[in-house]
Amino acid sequence: MKLPRRKFLQLAAGAAALPAISHVAWAQAYPSRPVRIVVGFPAGGVNDTWARLFAQWFSERLGQQFTVENRVGAGGNLGTEAVVRAPADGYTLLLATSVDAWNVALYDNLSFNFVRDIAPVASSHRGGAILSVHPSFPAKTIPELIAYARANPGQINMASGGIGTIQHLAGELFKSSTGVNMVHVPYRGAAPALADLLSGQVHLMFEPPVTSIEHVRTGRLRPLAVTAATRLATLPDVPAVGEFVPGYEVIGWIGIGAPKNTPTAIVDKLNKEFNAAITDPGSKIRARIDDISSVPMPMTSSEFAKFIVEYTEKWGKVIRAANIKLS
Repeated sequence: MKLPRRKFLQLAAGAAALPAISHVAWAQAYPSRPVRIVVGFPAGGVNDTWARLFAQWFSERLGQQFTVENRVGAGGNLGTEAVVRAPADGYTLLLATSVDAWNVALYDNLSFNFVRDIAPVASSHRGGAILSVHPSFPAKTIPELIAYARANPGQINMASGGIGTIQHLAGELFKSSTGVNMVHVPYRGAAPALADLLSGQVHLMFEPPVTSIEHVRTGRLRPLAVTAATRLATLPDVPAVGEFVPGYEVIGWIGIGAPKNTPTAIVDKLNKEFNAAITDPGSKIRARIDDISSVPMPMTSSEFAKFIVEYTEKWGKVIRAANIKLS
């Protein structure tokens, strides 16, 4: 039987709309079972703590359990790879961090492409580090540090929590931006590096406020500057490095990602709930962001994607110029 043209077009339009309707209905019902947030770092660490705060918020807002799964190894890459290989249905998420962007250039043989294979969902916050020196160190300002380093090439020790960490990369960008020669001293973790800075065994360190600000406040460390683009509200008298070194900025960030091709409706739903967490002054997540002197980053998923691309490109240039490799 031949259908009239008008009836045929109506049926065709209805059939074409079915996938869109089913995706919307799926997103409205999401989540209908537990969701896991994969963390590529050990339980009890900073990233794990953030993931558990996020999981609690989502669980309360969406009425379904969000759990944290630690997949530790290869500088966070095992966790990211597990999410890349997971079904793109919204039930496996990634605690995405600036480390994922750095790893793009730090590792030669990754089996995935972070920018291509992970869909940015929502961004939480960004934060820089404090460039601190032991009180016995002669320089008291960034200009004095640069002048001292130029007069004493290779004589300043710069501690970090390891190769490829924010402490290391902040130092490399400072060296390349100022033309100074400082010796990188990598430790197996930030804690022993900070301990040696406090005892005067090393001269300086770029360390996030969460672990260094109390030492600054008590005078055990002397802050020269912060690596964010602007001064911290909690340290208003400490300048930004960029006030003396144009264009210098170092920040780390944390957010949520998902496997590529995760339905847009699900990504948008998670993005909306996540942004509510970081903009609500009464939420535990926002309180914690403020407590560690970080800056909330409410963005759409597309804005977050653009941010990640630009961030990855910037640090790829720094890492390649310094010839830093982890594998």
